[in-house]
Amino acid sequence: VQLQASGGGLVQPGGSLGLSCTGSGGTFASYVMGWFRQAPGKEREFVAAISWASDRTRYGDSVKGRFTVSRDNAKNSVYLLMSSLKAEDTAVYYCAADSRNWRSGLTTVNDFDYWGQGTQVTVSS
Repeated sequence: VQLQASGGGLVQPGGSLGLSCTGSGGTFASYVMGWFRQAPGKEREFVAAISWASDRTRYGDSVKGRFTVSRDNAKNSVYLLMSSLKAEDTAVYYCAADSRNWRSGLTTVNDFDYWGQGTQVTVSS
């Protein structure tokens, strides 16, 4: 599956921003979807994951209560709504897909088979 992330940009601290990721070339509805981010000089960090049926989600500790992941399988899309943004949320955000079943973990780059190209999110006043 090919993934295309979009929606990044510049936002002020405390603001909100929504990201989208659209898949093509595969059975999108069967994939576990995830979001990761990578700041300059840092490792890629897990942000959120969602099961194919949207009945299970998982979040990284640094974004719990502020970010919400959702998906629309009819549109082959997964979304990340980010609220109460902080400067430390600045990073390139990547969407990812995994063809295996929902399971424990799913928080490392090795857990996901396919990756999009990333979209820049900058939180600054």
